[in-house]
Amino acid sequence: MAVAQLTLSSKNYSSWSLRGWLLCRIAGLKVEEKLIALDDADNRAELLLLSPSVLVPRLTHEGASVWDTLAIAEYLHELYPDAGMYPADRIARAHCRSVSGEIHSGFANLRSALPMNLKVRHAKFPIFSGAKPDIERIETIWAECLDSYGGPWLFGDKPTVADAMFAPVAERFLTYAVPVSAMAAAYCRTINSWDIMREWIDEARVEPDEVEELDIEF
Repeated sequence: MAVAQLTLSSKNYSSWSLRGWLLCRIAGLKVEEKLIALDDADNRAELLLLSPSVLVPRLTHEGASVWDTLAIAEYLHELYPDAGMYPADRIARAHCRSVSGEIHSGFANLRSALPMNLKVRHAKFPIFSGAKPDIERIETIWAECLDSYGGPWLFGDKPTVADAMFAPVAERFLTYAVPVSAMAAAYCRTINSWDIMREWIDEARVEPDEVEELDIEF
C-alpha cells in the first residue's frame, strides 16, 4: 500500500501547513512529508498569497488528492470516525465545525499584523488597531468553548479539528506577546506544550532562514 504523502510549505512561516499536519496527527494517519523548497517559485507564491489557488498543504492518500485544510479535516474524519476529530455530540460537533470555518475564512487583519514566525519571541510588539477586533473575537470564541466544554482543549479533554485550526493563532499570540485574558493565555500554553506542537516547533527552528522577509498574510 502506498504511503500517504503530505506536501508542506515552510514549517516556520506557514500556518496552513501546520494545520494540515496537526490534522493528520490527530487522525493518526502516518504521512511522508514532502517539503517544497523555500526558493521554489510556486512555494513563494503560496507564502505571499499570490497564488490564485493555494494547494499546500496537500494530502495524497490511496489515490485521493486533498488540499485545503478543512477538506483535509473532513476527509480524515470520514476515514477515521473514531479518532475524535470532531466531538461526538451533534450540537458540539456543529459548534466545532462553525468555529473552525470561521478561522479558516476570516481574521485577515490578524494574519497581516501578526504573521506566524516560530523562531522569535517579542517581549513587546505594537499591534495596529485593525487587528484588535480579530483578537477580541478569537478570545470570545475560546472563552465560549472553554466555558461550555470544560477545557483544557476547546471541546473538552482532547484536541479536535478546532484546536488544529487555532493552534497557529495561539502561537502568534505567544510570539508577539499579545495581551489576552488569563483563560486565553492558559489555552495558548496548552497549545504550546502539546507534544506534537513541540515536535513541529523544534523542526521549524532548524529550518534554513531562506525567507528573509515576507510582507504577507498567512
